[in-house]
Amino acid sequence: MSDALRDVDWFVSQFDILEDGPDVTHQLAELCREVPVAGRQVHDANIVATMLAHAEQRLLTFDQDDFRHYGNRISLIDPARSD
Repeated sequence: MSDALRDVDWFVSQFDILEDGPDVTHQLAELCREVPVAGRQVHDANIVATMLAHAEQRLLTFDQDDFRHYGNRISLIDPARSD
């Protein structure tokens, strides 16, 4: 457990944690009106809504395909690519 907590402390020290809230809910509702989502896709839409609500443009993800339909709103970064 101490290793996991140390990892969490490191992560929090290196990255901004974007909070959920009313702005994210508004963005999520707008996204769902514009991009058809269902089931588990709502989780991806919520990630994008959180990004938009906090003016974050870049998403680091191995799961490029699930986020491509948001590509005009966000920039996808593939950690597997070494550019």
